Amino acid sequence: MEEILDRAAHAAREWGTTRPDERAAALDAVADALDRETGELVALAEWECRLPGGRLRAEVGRTTFQLRSFAEYLRSGAVNGVVVDRADPEWPQGPRPELRRMLVPLGPVAVFGSTSYPFAFSVAGSDTASALAAGCPVVVKASHSYPDLADRTAEIVEEVLPKGVFALVHGQRRARQLVLDPRVKAVAFIGSARVGRELHHLAATRPEPIPFYGGFGSVNPVFVTKRAAQKRGREIARGFAEALAQQSGQLCTKPGLLVVPEAFADDVAAEVRALRAEPLLNKLVAKRYETGVEALAEFLDVLVEGGSGAGGHAPTLLRTTAAEILDGHDEALSECFGPVSVVATYRDSHELLELAAALPGQLTATVHGEDDDVLPELISELTGRAGRVVWNQWPNDIATTPAMHHGGPWPATTSPFHTSVGVRAVERFQRPVVFQGFPSHFLPEVLADER
Repeated sequence: MEEILDRAAHAAREWGTTRPDERAAALDAVADALDRETGELVALAEWECRLPGGRLRAEVGRTTFQLRSFAEYLRSGAVNGVVVDRADPEWPQGPRPELRRMLVPLGPVAVFGSTSYPFAFSVAGSDTASALAAGCPVVVKASHSYPDLADRTAEIVEEVLPKGVFALVHGQRRARQLVLDPRVKAVAFIGSARVGRELHHLAATRPEPIPFYGGFGSVNPVFVTKRAAQKRGREIARGFAEALAQQSGQLCTKPGLLVVPEAFADDVAAEVRALRAEPLLNKLVAKRYETGVEALAEFLDVLVEGGSGAGGHAPTLLRTTAAEILDGHDEALSECFGPVSVVATYRDSHELLELAAALPGQLTATVHGEDDDVLPELISELTGRAGRVVWNQWPNDIATTPAMHHGGPWPATTSPFHTSVGVRAVERFQRPVVFQGFPSHFLPEVLADER
């Protein structure tokens, strides 16, 4: 561990001062190497993660696309965030000196691999790619769910990158070491709220506090208006069931709360009953899921009892009312990772708006409605509580694109200002520095080029 962190600290200055096009070439090389080894990686993941080969192959494709997207962003020059104010003796507030602003890397970053995305949010995933693009060495703490896959992926990445720029570690003890070590300057985490909050506390209470970009998930509420339920009820019910079942509910954007008119709940239940059982990622995930469903069932009515069998876990659907949630029975607002969701029925638009206003921070919030029956106040409330607001679609898929924001107000994430998907994710691992009055030969190359 000492050797890994020492190498990362020594590599930080050299990697952080490489030209953006050189870092871009390195990210492209990592993507090419992963593409070449896709067959081996997918075979390992099928055995270790219990996910279907087609889905895993697509995720490798997403991972290499992300790496190349950051490479393209580096070549555009935007990653430097350069702003130049020329000297102006006639500036209204008094003579202005020449100011040149740029973004510089923070230093070594600790990345925690996601359990549910063994490629796209793991060893060579979005957090790793964005930190490397920023000019930061990366030390990844592997997920316990797929240690062999993590090791093989890390071998491929390390073969391509300069020594010290990338490393992989395993184990809970090393996770704490990473967050507390003074050589680590930022942390990216996707996982359970319980573990994430512990690590967040460690990062904030170090002698030198550091940024902790944690994604803890959310219930991603879906609001269905009365007219939408009347006009497109069957389509909406089927779409919800498919979204709930996608990857057996093991997505941070799974719709975990469906808010519907009272008469619509039975239609939703019929679609969920038709879903088949699917395996969960591992025994620990399954145990936590079963415990979570048991806890919810103590307070909520069971509408569809999924249960477990040889094929895995069939989806479970629970039921409550908006009035009960507003009365303080807010168990339905807590995420349970896996194939379970809660239907909350409402009586009128006033109750619908009250429930929206009672939500904690979310990654996503969705509205299924018609153009002439959605209250503007509902969209306004959801805008204040979610990082992404979805209209007549489903929130599961997170497009890798510059406009995407994958984040949200607390407790969905620790920083609502930043995204973990898309090229803007690089900004988490940079800070601004201004150079005032320097001659060009002392300036960083990207600023000197602005002469």
